[in-house]
Amino acid sequence: MATVRTRPDPRKLTDDELELFQAFHTMRRGFDRTLDAQLQHDDGISISELEVLMALTRSPGRRLRVRDLVEVTGWEKSRVSHQVTRMAARGFVERQECAEDRRASWIHLTGEGRRVVVRALPKHSATIRRILFDALSAEQQEELLGIAHAMTAAIAAEDCAPPDDCDD
Repeated sequence: MATVRTRPDPRKLTDDELELFQAFHTMRRGFDRTLDAQLQHDDGISISELEVLMALTRSPGRRLRVRDLVEVTGWEKSRVSHQVTRMAARGFVERQECAEDRRASWIHLTGEGRRVVVRALPKHSATIRRILFDALSAEQQEELLGIAHAMTAAIAAEDCAPPDDCDD
């Protein structure tokens, strides 16, 4: 006896789903590239450097341990470590001993790192405003906020879910 399928095959995307995915992917990648290009052009820093600088700026004492930067950025520990090494060479951050844990070190924002943030943020914020806020109506912004929260929750649930073996 044949069964009626009421849901699409989860292993395939419909044409409409594929169109939405491609549009979303293009938008997300374009947004990231535009922000990075603006920072590179105007301030000579990458979006990754700004992310670390902002995390340190927001932290008490303007310092974090590498493991805290891993948590804040969502990056792998090796990526954070390499990024910090490059930023220390540029004078944006410095490593300091951690008295509480001799295996760890503090990553501390330097005066130069703070100056970079102060200089970069107005132009960076203006770029975000032009691309995100000026392009969307107030209603669209509210819808996008709800979408962002729903997708973030789905991502968090996916991170916690055991691998799903697709049965045929």
